[in-house]
Amino acid sequence: MELKIIKHVQEIKDNYENALIHGDCLTIMEHLPANTYSMVFIDPPYFLQLPKKQLKRWKSNTQVSGVEEHWDQFASFEEYDKFVVEVLNKVKRLMKDNATIWVIGTYHSLYRWGKIMQDMGFWILNDVIWLKSNPMPNWLGVRFTNATETLIWATKNKTAKDYIFNKEQAKVFGIGKVYENVWKIPICSGSERVKDEQGQKVHPTQKPIELLKRVILTSTKENDLILDPMAGIGTTGVSAYLLGRKFTIIEREDKYVKWIEKRFKDLKDLNDGIYNNKY
Repeated sequence: MELKIIKHVQEIKDNYENALIHGDCLTIMEHLPANTYSMVFIDPPYFLQLPKKQLKRWKSNTQVSGVEEHWDQFASFEEYDKFVVEVLNKVKRLMKDNATIWVIGTYHSLYRWGKIMQDMGFWILNDVIWLKSNPMPNWLGVRFTNATETLIWATKNKTAKDYIFNKEQAKVFGIGKVYENVWKIPICSGSERVKDEQGQKVHPTQKPIELLKRVILTSTKENDLILDPMAGIGTTGVSAYLLGRKFTIIEREDKYVKWIEKRFKDLKDLNDGIYNNKY
């Protein structure tokens, strides 16, 4: 598809549908119109606070790589919380009255997002557990294997009505007969994992299309407009396009912007993309 690439806030105006906006989301979101988006998906920095260790796989010399990128670094919880508040304030202004918001994270920081969201008046509808069928192995053996991530699903306030919940889709995706809030999905691997010319993964926390597919199909309808303010390598935008939704994705990092452009240039067949994990 022809993806709009916007590199300056002056270019936004009415060009934000099906667009990739290159810049800092905290600045960009000030230039988007209020009450515009039907759904927001946030995959924020997790602030993992990981010690620098060399972890090597059993019986091999291959090293396990974690998340060491600069965008996941914060000086303190206070600095991180300030960032969370800024993001949520700007996102809330952009949400329609009946819009919903999804925030994904791990135990390192998601509880902070949930607490701050409640303090700011967001109304949590559910948490959804992403159960990874192929989690990273537990190399050190000093704690339980981290095989889950959690998604918070919320409205902008308690009185929000008529938000989208596609019950029939939820029945298809949930474990059990009454669409429980557990989604069993593998992490990105094989052909779905975007890798550079050296065979290295481009983004350390790339989300699978199947995960975004479930988020989008359960909480939006066709032609709805979706916002992802921290797009990474663009999985939300790719999934929205393949599922007949409109989108605005924002990304600051030059490296990821280039790969988002490449992913969209490679899109050729709608069904191929969703069901064969090509993208």
